[in-house]
Amino acid sequence: MKPTYDDVNLVLKLYDMRREPRMREARRWFTGSFKAKSMDDFNALCPGGSEQHASYRMVTTYWDMVASFITCGVLHPELFYETGRELLFCYERIRDVLPALREGNKNANELKNLETVARGFITWWNMQSPGAYEAFSTRVRG
Repeated sequence: MKPTYDDVNLVLKLYDMRREPRMREARRWFTGSFKAKSMDDFNALCPGGSEQHASYRMVTTYWDMVASFITCGVLHPELFYETGRELLFCYERIRDVLPALREGNKNANELKNLETVARGFITWWNMQSPGAYEAFSTRVRG
């Protein structure tokens, strides 16, 4: 299946949404500050009710929403993978705490779309350019 003009328009709309001022602020914080490896780290970085927690939720739920378009078949995965590396960045930053977040929230599906699409992205990237994902992951995770 080839991407359609609707896929392209959706990708462009999603890009525009990322440029909204509050979203830019949340993405800036997440990129620069969110490096949690444990729930203790998570709670110290973004305690419930804080602006940091709001930024965390804004970034992760945005990318989970985008991922849901792919898992539901609304958005062409390969077209998204070509330009959507920030989703993978987000997953790399949360993957260590995701199991504990799911357990703590009693929600086995917490950010499930994000994880599913990230794993598909990793597979696709490894086929396109072996070794590139590992280098990316090392940089992002520090």
